[in-house]
Amino acid sequence: MPVHAAGPRLFKSIKFEHLVVGAAAGGHGSRSSNVALNLTPFVDMMTILVTFLLMVFGSDTILTAQKGLDLPLADSKEVLQQAPVIIVTKTEITYQGQLISTVDAVMRDDSPVMTIDALVERLTAAADKIKADVDTGRVPTAVRKICDDLKNGLKPAQGEKQCPLGLVILQADEATDIRLINKVVNTAKVSGFDNLLFAVKNK
Repeated sequence: MPVHAAGPRLFKSIKFEHLVVGAAAGGHGSRSSNVALNLTPFVDMMTILVTFLLMVFGSDTILTAQKGLDLPLADSKEVLQQAPVIIVTKTEITYQGQLISTVDAVMRDDSPVMTIDALVERLTAAADKIKADVDTGRVPTAVRKICDDLKNGLKPAQGEKQCPLGLVILQADEATDIRLINKVVNTAKVSGFDNLLFAVKNK
């Protein structure tokens, strides 16, 4: 097999001066220490990560009012503990962020039954799950102790955490018709939630 002469080589016969300068252009000497890093993907990734963490760890602990919902004022400074949330705005009734019915549809219902059927289904399922969690010990020890004390007739002091059994939070617009409030309260009681906390704005 015939031997051919070597072709042109990079840095030797082919100049690549826009990448290297000085002695490095000849293939000798140390490489340039100026290295440009593209930080845009890193910043994008960190922004997405922070947003994800805020959504995951913040949505279950912060109780915020929906747009178009004006809560009544109160002098109390107590903080509502975590519990299932029923929201009654000027136009809609939602449970845990999911639409249950419109206010107009509920107010047009002239039946003698003072409950909202779709809400009864959701609340009954939630009550069964909470009871199962308490009975099987899937709640913090302190919460289980509060529930045990409640069974023995010892109610928690004002401002302290309450047993999650039968506890639900109602966010209702201050202009909500009292007949609608009564329907929601009756619905909660029928479904096993007899401890209703009203969300208010502090003065």
